[in-house]
Amino acid sequence: MLYGDGTSYLLSILVVLAGFGVMMLFLRWTFSSGKSLVERRPRQGGENEYGLFVPVAAPATMIEGEQLRLRLEAGQIRAKLVQTKDGPRLMVFEQDEKIARAVLAAPPPPPSTGF
Repeated sequence: MLYGDGTSYLLSILVVLAGFGVMMLFLRWTFSSGKSLVERRPRQGGENEYGLFVPVAAPATMIEGEQLRLRLEAGQIRAKLVQTKDGPRLMVFEQDEKIARAVLAAPPPPPSTGF
């Protein structure tokens, strides 16, 4: 026998096949859809598709919405301005909804002159 008893040949084939199997599993995991750790592109949804957020205002423009968001921020309320399928919406957490509506219903403070 020139190359040994044949078990080393069989063992080398099994090691190569196991390596290909591990490589196939890794490639399947890498290119599978739906289980990626990379963040997906944000998509627009309806105003009821934002989880714990509820809409408290429907401004006509994003500029008006940003002004309302800044009023809520001045009142120590966390708010988020989002573009939904129905237009811009000012969203707050459910527990802050009543306070946010009260802050938005109050007249805005007069602009400061800076002196």
